[in-house]
Amino acid sequence: MNYFRTAILLAGMTALFMAVGFLLGGRGGMMIALVVAAGMNIFSYWNSDKMVLSMYGAREVDRTSAPEFVSMIEELAARAQLPMPRVFIMDNPQPNAFATGRNPQNAAVAATTGLLNSLSREEVAGVMAHELAHIKNHDTLTMTITATLAGAISMLANFGMFFGGNRENNNGFGFIGTILMMILAPLAAMVVQMAISRSREYEADKLGAQICGQPMWLASALGRISNAAHQIPNMEAEHNPATAHMFIINPLSGERMDNLFSTHPATENRIAALRALAQQMGAGGGNWGGSAQTSAPRSGAWQNTGGDTAGRRGPWG
Repeated sequence: MNYFRTAILLAGMTALFMAVGFLLGGRGGMMIALVVAAGMNIFSYWNSDKMVLSMYGAREVDRTSAPEFVSMIEELAARAQLPMPRVFIMDNPQPNAFATGRNPQNAAVAATTGLLNSLSREEVAGVMAHELAHIKNHDTLTMTITATLAGAISMLANFGMFFGGNRENNNGFGFIGTILMMILAPLAAMVVQMAISRSREYEADKLGAQICGQPMWLASALGRISNAAHQIPNMEAEHNPATAHMFIINPLSGERMDNLFSTHPATENRIAALRALAQQMGAGGGNWGGSAQTSAPRSGAWQNTGGDTAGRRGPWG
């Protein structure tokens, strides 16, 4: 079903790309756009994850550069019965995270320094379990390809608006086509938001809670991230809004409504669902030495290259 959804999404994006080509250059422009879209679809399948990671300046880490964080991902991946993904850190003060990759065998997870510095170990575990759930559900293929194609459509629309379209084409739109071009960029973003079902976030919350074993760890993290995300700007995300749906919490400012066109469900609704799940599982706020609700964040612990992290046990060690 996930592959069918991806195929439908790619078909819709390709059709929109061709429509932009038609407005710019008539039938010839549409055919060129078709060829470009076909090539981009293939390129996106194999390289969209690398592009998104590069877009956010993510740097890969290992047991030497981030021993405790990588150990946590390894433990969570084992519990999820997933191959070990590549692990990245983004130098960004906004607490947030995302997963990417075309399949579980070629996946990556990325967290911001803001997330690792401001959340407790339990909360970070809940967040990263959520991201691994996206990988296990094969959501990442849809998310990464969508982000790449939506960005390309927006750039093509801006290109057409800058040059005013091809006034000599006989597509019958002329100036109207140029005006339509001005709304294609937000339209593309809307298509992305509608195509990616928000139910995947609820499903990833549920599976992530099961992976880490404690729904309230993730519930606590969602509350903290949501509060901080609206106060701390993520400039890379603001410049690349088509990637907003990839993050665990919308990184763009002002996105609070749980409506048809929002990329994420309301955080309050997600927390309520996790609380209900915690009651069903009989799970409280279990921890590695303190409550997920109250344990103090350990600033800098996740990026330490040695020192006091060397002797600490892994999350379930």
